[in-house]
Amino acid sequence: MTLMQLDLNLLAALDALLEEGSVAGAAERLHVTAPAMSRSLGRIRRTTGDQILVRTGRTMTPTPYAIAVRGQVHELLRQVQDVLAPSRELDLASLERTFTLRWHDSLVALGGPALLAAAREQAPGVRLRFLAESSVDTPELRRGEIDLEANANRPTAPDIRAEQVAETRHVIAVRRGHPLTRVTTVTAARYAEAEHITVSRRGRLGNVLDDALARLGLTRRVVASAPTDGAAFEFVRGSDLLVTAPEATTRSAAAVLGLTLLPLPLELPPAAVYLSWHQRYDTDPAHVWLRGLARTALTPDVVQSHQKDQVR
Repeated sequence: MTLMQLDLNLLAALDALLEEGSVAGAAERLHVTAPAMSRSLGRIRRTTGDQILVRTGRTMTPTPYAIAVRGQVHELLRQVQDVLAPSRELDLASLERTFTLRWHDSLVALGGPALLAAAREQAPGVRLRFLAESSVDTPELRRGEIDLEANANRPTAPDIRAEQVAETRHVIAVRRGHPLTRVTTVTAARYAEAEHITVSRRGRLGNVLDDALARLGLTRRVVASAPTDGAAFEFVRGSDLLVTAPEATTRSAAAVLGLTLLPLPLELPPAAVYLSWHQRYDTDPAHVWLRGLARTALTPDVVQSHQKDQVR
């Protein structure tokens, strides 16, 4: 008999027979009729070539083989149940696991500290590895090497889940004393006349801003690109360059670097923030817990707070 021909119900029946020591007791334990359990015992005997239980007077006595395998049968049944019907309870206090996260660098700065603090408080044995975004699209998320992504891109692969957790408007970041800070209103024309730096991990000099300007008959001069928001801010703080970026991921850097945030004079849809993961983790209790913490760390209330105070 091959493994695929084995009936797991026989394993449960054998475990009950060995624990109860009788057909009637095993039947009651598994909520089946005594004749049904008797038939199962017959199949077990044919499969194993052993009597399993033999009558001794008015009782049933396990055979030496049955006594020898009793512990193995019980443990094997437990392992099968763990595989086919795993417990969904999560013991955070004893959880030891390392999660690998690939988040946009500005989102790490925005939500990473809150996520780590919450994770350490609830599950001290959990560790978080934040990786830099790659300059090319990579399959690590699909291969399970990345547990959770967070960026502005919604994946299109059918096996990748995505959830929008926040959105924020775009703003202009300039140094203090920049010419645009001295005008009453930043118009689209004045915005286009300034010198720009873009943020692109692939080094692209153009983006949706150019399309929005083109609809108004305007073009801008892009003099450089930077791979991250943080790098772009360093260019901006020491020159008359400006950078356009999502407000939520800009305001903390603006406060530290002494930048001024100005409203963008263009109609653009808000920048979205997506959490992405492979479908294999949909029901993983620890991953569900992590996603909940990440969702809170990047919540719209946090992302959109203090906008009026930060934008002139």
